[in-house]
Amino acid sequence: MKLVIISALLAGANAWVTPSANTRSSSALFGHAIYYSTSTGNTETCAGYIAEASGLAAEDIGDATDADITGADGLIVGAPTWHTGSDEQRSGTSWDDWLYDTLPKLDLEGKKVAIFGCGDQQSYSDYYCDAAGELYDKFVEKGAKVYGFTSTDGYEHQDSKAMKDGKFVGCMFDEDNQFDLSAQRAQAWVTQLKEEGFF
Repeated sequence: MKLVIISALLAGANAWVTPSANTRSSSALFGHAIYYSTSTGNTETCAGYIAEASGLAAEDIGDATDADITGADGLIVGAPTWHTGSDEQRSGTSWDDWLYDTLPKLDLEGKKVAIFGCGDQQSYSDYYCDAAGELYDKFVEKGAKVYGFTSTDGYEHQDSKAMKDGKFVGCMFDEDNQFDLSAQRAQAWVTQLKEEGFF
């Protein structure tokens, strides 16, 4: 009898498989992806909040292949603003080359896109999250459909190229001055995206 119980326990133990830390079940299920690039690490932190809220993995846009982008059902894309006042290449990251060298070659007609940005609304109040506006402009030029516009309430900036019709073109973060609101903003935005049919 003891031998039967021990054999059963050993068989059960051998059947257990520890989940991999790199498992991307949610990403694979939904066909959505998060791409960002960062200068100081703040945008990566915000991408992490969105990843946690959505169950998706976040990757640097510099590591994405064309097939990754065109094959995704939906893209969540985010950038910091580094080159304040610039008309193009505003992020100071991999996005600057990607938007002008890679994106023009891709067919993204009808692709679902959601945008987030990271900026400093006190030190750069006149340019808050301008690079998110550049992401919006470039993806829309390629025929993408943008989801997840948000209110500007609760922000303390003067101007932003990431605003269209009085709203932000996505979720904006400020890890310098409002870091305590970032996780909450990410969670609320992911909920909004689900309600809008992005996922």
